[in-house]
Amino acid sequence: MFTYIKRNFITGILVTFPLLLTVYILVVIFQFADGILGKFINTHLSRFLGFYIPGLGLILFLIIVFFVGFLTTHFLGRRLYFILDKALKRFPLIRHIYPSIKQIIEFLFASQHQRFKRVVLVEYPRTGIRSIGFITNQGFEEAREKTKQDLLSIFIPSSPGPLTGFFILVPRQEVIFLDIPVEDAIKLIVSGGLLNPVLPTKSLSE
Repeated sequence: MFTYIKRNFITGILVTFPLLLTVYILVVIFQFADGILGKFINTHLSRFLGFYIPGLGLILFLIIVFFVGFLTTHFLGRRLYFILDKALKRFPLIRHIYPSIKQIIEFLFASQHQRFKRVVLVEYPRTGIRSIGFITNQGFEEAREKTKQDLLSIFIPSSPGPLTGFFILVPRQEVIFLDIPVEDAIKLIVSGGLLNPVLPTKSLSE
C-alpha cells in the first residue's frame, strides 16, 4: 500500500512540478516585462481616463523588441549594434555580466544549425571513456596548420546544465558521429541519462 501511494505521489510531482514551474516563470517574465512600461503608462491612464489596460506594458515591450530587431536587421542598426556591443564590453562591471547573458540568450533563441551542427561521441576526459559532444565548427586554421590534422571543434556539455561545459579540438578520425537529433541529445544530458533516445533519425551527411 505504501509503495502504491509513493509511486503515485512521485508521478504527481513529475507531472505537476514542471508545469507549475513553467507557469511561474511565465508569470515572472510577464510581470517584469509589463512592469517596465505598463506601470508608468497605466498610472497616467488611471489618473486621466479612469481605467488601465492589463498587459499594456508587455505589448509595448514586444513592439519595441520587434522594432529594434527590424532596425538592426535592415538599416544602420547592425553597425550601431556592434558599436554598442563593443562599448558595453569595456565597462568594468558590465563586461563581466553582459557577455554571459548574451551567450545564454543567443543559445536559447538561435536555430539548431547555429547552435550545434552534429551530435558525436569522443574519448573524453580520458581514453576508454566516451562523452557526448556537439560539433560547433570545423576547427580553426592555425590549429590545423600546426598539428597537421583535420580538427573538429567540439563542445562537451556538463549535466544537467548543457549551457556550460568544455571546448576541445578532436581529430576527425577519432570522432564517432551519432544519428540522433541535437534536441534528443540535450534531453539525454539534462536528464543525466534517464531519457534515452529510442529511435535514431536518418543518418546525416558527415
